[in-house]
Amino acid sequence: MQVRTRFAPSPTGYLHVGGARTALFNYLFAKKHGGIFILRVEDTDHARNTEAAREAIFDGLSWLGLQWDEGPEAGGPHGPYFQSQRQEIYDSYFQKLVAADRVYEDGGAYRFRFERKPITMNDLVCGEVTVDYANEEINPDMVVKRSDGTYTFHFVNVVDDIEMEMTHVIRGEDHLMNTPKHLQLFEAFGIEPPKYAHIPLILNMDGSKMSKRDQGAALGEYPVNGYTDKAVFNFLALLGWSPKDEQEIFSPEELIEKFTIENVNRAPAKFDIDKCKWMNQQHLAKLSPEEFAAEANPFVENAGLVTGSDFTAIAASIQEKVSLLAEVPAMVSFFLNEDYPFCPEAIEKVKKNEQAADLLAKLADALEGLTDWSQAKETIGETAKANGAKPGQLMFPTRVALTGAAGGPDLGDILNILGHKDSVRRIRRAVEELS
Repeated sequence: MQVRTRFAPSPTGYLHVGGARTALFNYLFAKKHGGIFILRVEDTDHARNTEAAREAIFDGLSWLGLQWDEGPEAGGPHGPYFQSQRQEIYDSYFQKLVAADRVYEDGGAYRFRFERKPITMNDLVCGEVTVDYANEEINPDMVVKRSDGTYTFHFVNVVDDIEMEMTHVIRGEDHLMNTPKHLQLFEAFGIEPPKYAHIPLILNMDGSKMSKRDQGAALGEYPVNGYTDKAVFNFLALLGWSPKDEQEIFSPEELIEKFTIENVNRAPAKFDIDKCKWMNQQHLAKLSPEEFAAEANPFVENAGLVTGSDFTAIAASIQEKVSLLAEVPAMVSFFLNEDYPFCPEAIEKVKKNEQAADLLAKLADALEGLTDWSQAKETIGETAKANGAKPGQLMFPTRVALTGAAGGPDLGDILNILGHKDSVRRIRRAVEELS
């Protein structure tokens, strides 16, 4: 039997990381078993559904690399994939309940008649869960069709899972107590239900439930802030699932290979944005210089800087120093701006060294006469020693002279990228600033 999983969001707001994580687990499970991953849009809440929210969901899943095999835009044999377009299907299933005498009218709405017995489910994550429907006061018959003719979540959810031939339903633990209701509907329709796996909730580091306003809650923020799709894919996969070894950095292909429902944790997952940032840094460091430059380029250009033919070398010089692509423009701006500003604190620190201006002037002269530019970095130490100073007393002033800042790439990389003429010009400019 072919594995079939689905992600069924409601387009009433942005894509939350909790929803993205649910989609990811369904995707990983389907791909692990050579199955089908389906996107189904639960858009029956006409008052709250928006086009923008629908696009945010599609864009977020696509950015993350969760390409659905069936669903909106992809098509498939079980459409339409918008619940708002499936009214006739729901009507036909409702008539089956009428024929079986499992519904009755109540104030214009229709309720589903529960069988008054215990319902046991064997959840793939939570284990055996039993709900006893014997007490009608605790578990009253549920509304399946509203007085306005529309159907409730519980009803359409089950009908769609039947029609789309779902084999596994992987969803948030907040749906756990809905499942016995759904099992009663499956039984009423005479259909074998899918297997259920309810995955743990995502909590903030302090143990509070993650809200829509919390940092990192909106998936759409990640690409804007300079996270890569593969790093976020990696991070979300480890929210509530573990490979049971020490490895933390995975490619999507490795995660598909390793993912199992058995290794989904029962305890809630803790959301740590600093861990996500660290993971992003690890993924950035693994990129080739050309790949890193290509990823960084849009951020640099959006900052109003013009990248040239040597941008790969520029980007590579700071590749291991950034956690987010959004940090790149500030770190490379001095390369791309001839009139880069001097950091006031850095200049003040240089001025405390009374020899600095004189040493920099002598360094400019020494570099100007240099015939082998590969010796440029060594020339800094040699110039300092020749003038009775320690190499360290000239290294920092040279860095500030070349970049305007106190930190940054290796001095050798800076000198190589700037080249002979520009390096000398920048050092002489700093001498004027110090004077």
